[in-house]
Amino acid sequence: MSISAENTTHESVAAGHTAPEPTPEEAAQLKELYRDFDRENLIPLWTEIADLMPMVPTPKAVAHVWRWSDLYPLAARAGDLVPVGRGGERRAIALANPGLAGTPYATPTLWAAIQYLGARETAPEHRHSQNAFRFVVEGEGVWTVVNGDPVRMSRGDFLLTPGWNFHGHHNDTDEPMAWIDGLDIPFVHYADAGFFEFGTERVTDEATPDISRSERLWAHPGLRPLSGLDDTTSSPIAAYRWEYTDRALTEQLLLEDEGHPATVSQGHAAVRYTNPTTGGDVMPTIRAEFHRLRAGATTETVREVGSSVWQVFEGTGSVVLNGETRTLAKGDLFVVPSWAQWSLRADLQAETSFDLFRFSDAPIFERLNFHRTYIEGRTK
Repeated sequence: MSISAENTTHESVAAGHTAPEPTPEEAAQLKELYRDFDRENLIPLWTEIADLMPMVPTPKAVAHVWRWSDLYPLAARAGDLVPVGRGGERRAIALANPGLAGTPYATPTLWAAIQYLGARETAPEHRHSQNAFRFVVEGEGVWTVVNGDPVRMSRGDFLLTPGWNFHGHHNDTDEPMAWIDGLDIPFVHYADAGFFEFGTERVTDEATPDISRSERLWAHPGLRPLSGLDDTTSSPIAAYRWEYTDRALTEQLLLEDEGHPATVSQGHAAVRYTNPTTGGDVMPTIRAEFHRLRAGATTETVREVGSSVWQVFEGTGSVVLNGETRTLAKGDLFVVPSWAQWSLRADLQAETSFDLFRFSDAPIFERLNFHRTYIEGRTK
């Protein structure tokens, strides 16, 4: 569909097709008809079509930026005042989109939060239908235990907790640590598909290995164990380590320097985390990517059906959201609602690249065949 459709509305079309005014008798009958509709809990389409079937997506969620410099001190204060344990389970503080009427959702399908675990603390095990992940922007010393497999959490790591896997976290150091959680809580909630179960009071394995068992079995590029030839719904890899992500992005830009096609666009390297059993997304409802822009590089301007949440991992730059430029620094998070216009720019004088982690609900919309992308200057 052409972007020009945004200039057409149901009202503008209806204005060109005026119906004759009802007679007094017809008006009285219509009034009675609508009363009968109300009594039987019925609503006619012709009074609602503009809201139910807009010409283009009109999300209630709004583009918004949360500053890490504000989030982290608030999480630390919660660490001093709010215990971790049964009941609340986690010291996680959700990003609440200002357009979603006080719900603890970043978008209608995605939940994002900063989770804070104090020194020597343990978050007890539980499991739930919702798919989850952790992304670490800074810090060391926490292990997440997924189905009994202790997984080290370190800066730049992307860690999975697919739905219905028991998981807990333990901090083995004298320093607190914070990270971001991403889940499909809103989607599961609206679909009435959620289950939850408490696990052990602590974690089933308090070991602190450098490499988890799942990585030892699965995290070898291009190699798949013959003991695991069945495809899995979610990736069997518990942690995607920063050293490999960094190397992949670095090599893309080096190949670009050498004149080979390797980047998304000039100065823009990007990777997608994948499930090695299918080659698809790491989880059925969540897509995860990492983007790197050279100093001064700019992305194309894009609109997409579906929403996403981004976090700056390193560097400085800006995002243009529906025509408004927002500056960004390390740790800042921002949300892109469905069909919102966005583009990124790395600071021209930056000493480091502009690195960003992104997660989205794209797998949901692609499976339903609702996904659509408009790239300014390329899509008609």
